Amino acid sequence: MDLLKKEAEHGTLNVPHLSKYILNMMTLLCAPVRDEAVQKLENITDPVRLLRGIFQVLGLMKMDMVNYTIQSLQPQLQEHSIQYERAKFQELLNKQPRLLDHTTKWLAQAAADLSMPPPSCPDTPNSSSGVSSSPSEAAISPEPLSPAMVLSQGFLNLLLWDPEDEEFPETLLMDRAWLQELEAQLNQLTILASVLLVASSFSGSVLFGSPQFVDKLKRTTKALMEEFNSRPEEEAMVTVSERVSQEIHQSLKNMGLAALSSDNTASLIGQLQNVAKKENCVRSVIDQRIHLFLKCCLVLGVQRSLLDLPGGLTLIEAELAELGQKFVNLTHHNQQVFGPYYTEILKTLLPPAQALETEVESL
Repeated sequence: MDLLKKEAEHGTLNVPHLSKYILNMMTLLCAPVRDEAVQKLENITDPVRLLRGIFQVLGLMKMDMVNYTIQSLQPQLQEHSIQYERAKFQELLNKQPRLLDHTTKWLAQAAADLSMPPPSCPDTPNSSSGVSSSPSEAAISPEPLSPAMVLSQGFLNLLLWDPEDEEFPETLLMDRAWLQELEAQLNQLTILASVLLVASSFSGSVLFGSPQFVDKLKRTTKALMEEFNSRPEEEAMVTVSERVSQEIHQSLKNMGLAALSSDNTASLIGQLQNVAKKENCVRSVIDQRIHLFLKCCLVLGVQRSLLDLPGGLTLIEAELAELGQKFVNLTHHNQQVFGPYYTEILKTLLPPAQALETEVESL
């Protein structure tokens, strides 16, 4: 540095040579994603522009190094976080021996739910309407009960938790806000998939065979669903049904196809408006399918679950992948922190042979 300083003071500094040395060093040190940016710098001859470009790329390289360091330390940080949260909870448990009462009740309810036959809809659409059975349904058989299955059912039950119910599991109080957010996303996806399913039954395979039309209809429906936060669902669905009907009518017209008759249009609007009712059969089936998908995510992982989506969910695959990953990440961290407590509770809820079949901590 002293030599470079003296050369600069006497006007003998070889800037091109120094720049080339710096660029070569940057090429050796930078991440592959920055190779193109460094190569572009080699074509700059103006010293001021070149130095400005070098400092810009060095700034990016610095962030790359920070991100790499954080990524490298993430396992240690995560393990420290797990041990810290568990130790703090144990301190509270030592002071309040009944601190796990709500958690025990929550797991007991999950075990009871798995022992009951799954609910069915008397007017469940057949396979021709796009809501067909999936092999995943057989993969998630509720018998025999195991700690892993009981815990998975318990996490799914949290997505249906009554906000007025104060008996929330103590081990998940810190995650309650995130779970409520996931519950809201699940509800929106249920309505979105139901709208698309009803619309496809009226518009046929020609329109829904066009990715552009499906993407446009999804964007339109999502934008209108934002009104659910300020208006009752039934009122907001009136706007959704009318707009979806218009989109289908205009798209059929643009493709030179026969428009919907007045009777079919009225039927389409009526069925879409009925989606706002939670007891609506299409909505009930879609809701069951999404919960089945989330259960598959907990057992098999998100990517494997996406390979075998239940019928009626293929049009919202990207949205389901995002929801499933958030749900898996949240539950996985919670299991790592509170796994030992869940194991001890489940030993008292399940027969000995089943309780020892699967260790919760190994999920």
